[in-house]
Amino acid sequence: MKTLLHNWKIYLDTCCLSRPFNDQISIRIRRETKAVEMILKNFSTGDWSWIVSGALTFEVDNNQDMSQRNEMKYQMADAYINVSISEIERARGRELEKLGFKQLDALHLACAERGNADVFLTTDDRLLRSAKRLSSKLDVQVENPYEWLQSGDN
Repeated sequence: MKTLLHNWKIYLDTCCLSRPFNDQISIRIRRETKAVEMILKNFSTGDWSWIVSGALTFEVDNNQDMSQRNEMKYQMADAYINVSISEIERARGRELEKLGFKQLDALHLACAERGNADVFLTTDDRLLRSAKRLSSKLDVQVENPYEWLQSGDN
């Protein structure tokens, strides 16, 4: 289990922020929801640092459910760093797209790298598989939030 002894710099993608709003029928979704809630709590207390970005803001702003959108924006107020999207992030995003990442995922990853995140957390299985396969080409570790919390210090 991750400890508070390290001030983790963490990038949560939109899938993570959306997890608490998903139907909580499956054990996996409930576990990931609890993990995201624990991580958000550590952001709000200042124990860990949250990195957000223009890519995350874009996706949240385009959420059709106004109550979800407002809750996510409220949570994002606890962000430690907000990475703006400049030509540097766009260029890195294009590099990552060429490796096979979807456009918005590539931009999220580029922003996490630019913000010097210790870990990029997502519940998106396709993104996780691609990131594991291409980990040597990434400057950030990509993990599932539940599995990351359960693991020992990396």
